[in-house]
Amino acid sequence: MINSRSGIDLLAFKVILFLTLILVIHPQCMMGDTGIQKASRQPPPKGAIESSIRKGIDFLISDQNKDGSWGSARNTKGLNIYAPVPGAHHAFRAAVTAMCVNALIETNLAKKDPKAKAALELGEKWILKNLGSVRRANHDALYNVWGHSYGIAALVAMHNKKEISNQRKELIKDSIRHQINMLQKYESVDGGWGYYDFRYQAKQPSSSSISFTNSTALVALKRAEEIGVDVPDRLVKRAFDATKRQQKPDFSYAYGEYLKLRPMRGINLPGGSLGRSQACNIALKLWGDEKITDAVLDTWLDRLWARNGWLSIGRKRPIPHESWFQVAGYFYYYGHYYASLCIEDLANAKNAEYHKGQLAAIMLPLQEKEGSWWDYPFYSYHRPYGTAFALMTLVRCL
Repeated sequence: MINSRSGIDLLAFKVILFLTLILVIHPQCMMGDTGIQKASRQPPPKGAIESSIRKGIDFLISDQNKDGSWGSARNTKGLNIYAPVPGAHHAFRAAVTAMCVNALIETNLAKKDPKAKAALELGEKWILKNLGSVRRANHDALYNVWGHSYGIAALVAMHNKKEISNQRKELIKDSIRHQINMLQKYESVDGGWGYYDFRYQAKQPSSSSISFTNSTALVALKRAEEIGVDVPDRLVKRAFDATKRQQKPDFSYAYGEYLKLRPMRGINLPGGSLGRSQACNIALKLWGDEKITDAVLDTWLDRLWARNGWLSIGRKRPIPHESWFQVAGYFYYYGHYYASLCIEDLANAKNAEYHKGQLAAIMLPLQEKEGSWWDYPFYSYHRPYGTAFALMTLVRCL
């Protein structure tokens, strides 16, 4: 005969077993859906989005350096990040300039506005002249990987302009191939890329593979492949596998491989991954990860709208990772830009329109008076890179 205590234990066991089976079997639980309530922000009208884009473009035109680049090391503060001169700033300027050029192309305003056209031509000239010389700053700082990735994305956008000649297209493709070679050269021994090598500072970096650095490169490499540039399978597979090793069952991602054995650390929880999951999900989906379904993209977009406040708390804070879930300010516009790529990939047009409205409703009120957006004080690079991200995001909301 089972006594009352044993009966209670048996009942508790059955309840736990039942709940476990639900978690394992139910597809929504498998994709990390926690029943997030749909956000209900009022979508801004198309005219308001277009006006905001116009104001952002005007800012980029006014903020461009005389040589055609954007950003500099001139605006310092007491909490500057580690940036060995001059190589770190060569990398920062290359990445930010590439983003601004991409934004000018994607908004199409250079076709109508002579000032925007002149700024774009000057920026493209700078990229073709300077991007090829970007390298690692020293033994332990590899910010150049950002320049290579965003450089590829900008070069693809330049290639896809309808009015350019075949000769210029080939010149651009050669530049893309060089940037891919640089990504091969600076690939981590573990696959993928990191922006610091604090291990052994080896010729082939021993840096920890960083999930969102990998994803940034993978998205750019897919764009290069789409215009007929050969992208090495081994390079992609190693970056893909490194990112998959950092993927958790709910599709949050570790910050880097060095943290994958600490899955419950704040930065690796859904709140800490809010600005990374969008990039990681779309990158893996573009390269064939069948686990990243539209339902997964939809869930994480809902999370971004519902929990935007957590990500926004880190916005404009001067110290990286000092916010809740160890969120750094620079994740904010980065995460929203890659969210716009996720929306672009959704098959359900009605659902995509809903998400566009939520995204635009978040972005428009954050525009500064002079037309910029920024999320992390970063020498003189933060306003142009934040604005470029915001413009490329908003153009996908139209």
